[in-house]
Amino acid sequence: MRLAALALAVLPMTAAAQEATELGTGAVLRGLEKVSGDITDMTLGPGEEGQIGSLTVELQECRYPQGDPAADAFAFLTIRDSDAETIFSGWMFASSPALNALDHPRLDVWVLRCRTE
Repeated sequence: MRLAALALAVLPMTAAAQEATELGTGAVLRGLEKVSGDITDMTLGPGEEGQIGSLTVELQECRYPQGDPAADAFAFLTIRDSDAETIFSGWMFASSPALNALDHPRLDVWVLRCRTE
């Protein structure tokens, strides 16, 4: 079961999966600085970038189950470190942030929800 979910997380979305979801107008993300415990929330639109500590987070798109924007959101993010090296590129799921998580010793980033306005 987890292997199938992981395959979904790293493979491009199929046409059937895209039809069962709706595209949000952006995403609300949360970042955690693990040492100090500081939390940063940010709202990004598609193609926008934001900073969480030394990381640059770029949102490609955010999707949610068709007809239910309050349900589980998932977003395609690209995260780069201070050297502009991509350290994460893929789908993150609001309900299962550990399924396809950022692996960083000091900072954590996850999806809270899609914007729909």
